[in-house]
Amino acid sequence: MQQSLVDLQAYDTRRLKHRRLIKEMPVDEQPYSRMDKVGLPALSTAEVMAIALGNRDGLDLATDIMARKKRLTAIRSSTRHELAQEPGVGEVTARKLLAILELGRRFSREEALNQPRITSPADFANYLMADMMYLEKEHLVVLTLNTRNYITGEHTVYIGSLNTSVLRLAEVFQVGIRNNAAAILVAHNHPSGDPTPSPEDVNVTRQLVAAGKLLDLELLDHIVIGHHRYVSLKERGLGFD
Repeated sequence: MQQSLVDLQAYDTRRLKHRRLIKEMPVDEQPYSRMDKVGLPALSTAEVMAIALGNRDGLDLATDIMARKKRLTAIRSSTRHELAQEPGVGEVTARKLLAILELGRRFSREEALNQPRITSPADFANYLMADMMYLEKEHLVVLTLNTRNYITGEHTVYIGSLNTSVLRLAEVFQVGIRNNAAAILVAHNHPSGDPTPSPEDVNVTRQLVAAGKLLDLELLDHIVIGHHRYVSLKERGLGFD
């Protein structure tokens, strides 16, 4: 074990001595040039990290870090002291890395807060209409909501004719439970274009409402989408007894 540690330290020392500086790379291979040519989304995580760090030897350093940590979440969960102990990192780069990842976390939080908010059946229908009104098969879609009725997730849980003999109610609510939802909305389309709810649609809704009460995960509405039209079963009082 001790010998393996010595070998690893020696390997890291050799890596640092032979680290290739970004400015020594062919111009078209440098992360900045590739960013301009193909865009940030096409770059590897190591290349993006190298650009953000701005170090002269940033690409090799970023490649080494990702090789050891594997995932950005592993870096994010490390302390500044732990990162600083990584070969070639040090205190300054450790601070930069954690600051970069913190910015990403804050961006994700802002993006989540900017998700569409559902305040009416019309909002719900408009959110899904373009995607669902011309589908050739029936699709059952579940939207998960937070406590302020912002959409936190969209999931297609079933494709096929909607009836209680084949639809597993558990699959509908598992989506909400996994997403820690405060409530859910359910929608399905009628390929015929006529959104008039069938007796089976009403029966499914009634069972979903009952299951939601048992699981303490409320079904706020179930809408049927047709061609540029929709029907809210909640507004019609169908299945929401």
